[in-house]
Amino acid sequence: MTAPSAQEIARRWVRAVAETSYIAIDRPSLTERLAVRVTTLLGLLAGDGTDWSPAREIGTALVASHFTSTDALTGTLDVLGTDLSAYADATGRADRLRRMLHELAAGYADALRERTLSEQERIHTAVIRARAEAEQARWDSEARFKAVFADAAIGIGIGDLSGRILEVNQALCEMLGYSVEELRGLKAADFTHPADDPEVWAQLGELFAGRTDHFRVQKAYYRRDGEEIWTDLVVSLIRAQDGTPRFAVGMVEDVTDRHRLLTQLEYQATHDPLTGLPNRTVFYDRLAEVLGDQEPGAAVGVCFLDLDGFKMINDTLGHDAGDALLRTVAQRLHDGLAAPDRLVARMGGDEFVVLIAPGAGADVLAAIAEAALAIVRRPVQVDGHSLAVSASIGVVVRNAVTTTAAELMKAADTTLYWAKSDGRDRWAMFDPHRHAQAVGRYRLSAQLPRAIEEDQFLLDYQPLVRLEDGALVGVEALVRWRHPEHGLLRPDRFIEMAELSGHIGRLGRWVLREACRQAARWRAADPDWQPLVSVNLSVRQVAHASIVDEVRDVLAETGMEPGSLQLELTESALMATKGEPLSTLHRLADLGVRIAIDDFGTGYSNLAYLSRLPIHALKLAGPFVAALRRPTGPDESDVEILSTLVHLAHTLKLTVTAEEVETAAQAELLAGLGCDLGQGWHFGMPVAGGEILRLRHPAN
Repeated sequence: MTAPSAQEIARRWVRAVAETSYIAIDRPSLTERLAVRVTTLLGLLAGDGTDWSPAREIGTALVASHFTSTDALTGTLDVLGTDLSAYADATGRADRLRRMLHELAAGYADALRERTLSEQERIHTAVIRARAEAEQARWDSEARFKAVFADAAIGIGIGDLSGRILEVNQALCEMLGYSVEELRGLKAADFTHPADDPEVWAQLGELFAGRTDHFRVQKAYYRRDGEEIWTDLVVSLIRAQDGTPRFAVGMVEDVTDRHRLLTQLEYQATHDPLTGLPNRTVFYDRLAEVLGDQEPGAAVGVCFLDLDGFKMINDTLGHDAGDALLRTVAQRLHDGLAAPDRLVARMGGDEFVVLIAPGAGADVLAAIAEAALAIVRRPVQVDGHSLAVSASIGVVVRNAVTTTAAELMKAADTTLYWAKSDGRDRWAMFDPHRHAQAVGRYRLSAQLPRAIEEDQFLLDYQPLVRLEDGALVGVEALVRWRHPEHGLLRPDRFIEMAELSGHIGRLGRWVLREACRQAARWRAADPDWQPLVSVNLSVRQVAHASIVDEVRDVLAETGMEPGSLQLELTESALMATKGEPLSTLHRLADLGVRIAIDDFGTGYSNLAYLSRLPIHALKLAGPFVAALRRPTGPDESDVEILSTLVHLAHTLKLTVTAEEVETAAQAELLAGLGCDLGQGWHFGMPVAGGEILRLRHPAN
């Protein structure tokens, strides 16, 4: 939904407030003025600053323009709250919008209070003047006093210096629900309220003693029928001509509606509207207090919780079911975990956080995390469905003096990710060593694009040997990263990062091209040798149909026979190929390129699916071969398993390569089982391309 313009909002604002007060300005002019105010509010909403004075000034300006009716404020908040919500929701500014409207209302309330107090002061002056009039105007003075006192719209009471009520007007009687006679028999102390600040009564004592002349405060009263009202109270001292204190005059304005509105706005600004929990604003405010007011060595802890499987519920049962689940989980977390020294808040979406006051150690936070997991696991009944989710929790304990809120929550977010990646439905404690490793991996990932551009990678080649006669028939290309800081890095340090970051495509293209170029150099130096070159592919590369064109182009560029190129994919990657990736494999096979399953036997080994894949070779996983070199000799069952795998592969017309061959005895046994090729330290470690021909012709 497109957010309305400032002019449109201003026109609706005018319609909402124009009839609430008398103003001496025409509507078009008022619309232009309010459009300027809307522009100011939009800028404030879009910004990130903490200066809310522009919003307060707009509230003040409304009162200055004589919009003093409660309806004017209500209409203003309704229009702005409705018309700005679309923008706020779309930009994640809902909390900021509520805070802005709260500040506008507070500015309005303060200005209206000052206006009222000014009127009260004028009334007070009139009272004093009336009482102090000269004797020659006594009756006229008393008439004026009675008119002001009896007909005033605000409540007025006069008492002696002991607090006993001497006189009240009708407005005060109606406000408190008593008759004049009933109030005259009471004292100010009879109207004590539980919400009273003790300072109120201390100030009243100072006034009765003559040390102050007036004070004002917002105070709650109970009416005679038990209903609570809130008032603005101004108490002034009346002195005799010699300055001696004589009476106290209290002027009381009923501000219950305004107080409730401001209370509601404050609640909305600090609580999540869906769950009623404190929101992220309250959490960060409380966290700042905790971090800023602690003794050295005090620890502060958080449990950062995210629901597992919540998106599936939203996608399948709808957002209403998801909202109902969130409300129930939030209530259970609050009931089960909230305490005077703990804050349970909703951060947004399906994320919650528990802030634990300083002093709690890791064992306490672990117990809280376990309790939270148990709470979330309990099924929730929604519209006849039993909804079950789990949670992942990141737990962090830090020194409150030496950390910041940003550092603490960044660590909590990182630890939450660990809990997710470790299997979900669990909690993880922040581990500085693991974090340092993660940071190192991230930095390496960020350096990958530049490393590719600056040609920091190289290839080593491990011999592939025919077991029947020991002849060198090919190589497997293995990529290394010549890192300027960390030295030579093996692929297990960066291949996974390349896949996750999306850089595997560029790196894979470089490896394929460089391996085929090296094969061309070998053929040029030894025309009688047509080596098989095996290159690893990732599942992400196969997921892109462009890999077929890339392979075709490299073969054409290097003059390499398609049958001399073998592309290796892991068993798990091949078993997951369906749809477009499977079609891509068939198209690669149609080029004449060989397809091999790497590390066969470590995955699901779906033999039925294996027969339908366009593959040419199996590479037996290292553990199968390692079993042949037990100290007591190969186990009969291990030999039988290998024999069965080789026979199966040959039945499917596949060649078999044994990996990690380290001894002559292994090589001999594998050859006896009919295994075609072998690679491993027994035949040679990975070496640079220039060393391969020397391995082929050792006598030279």
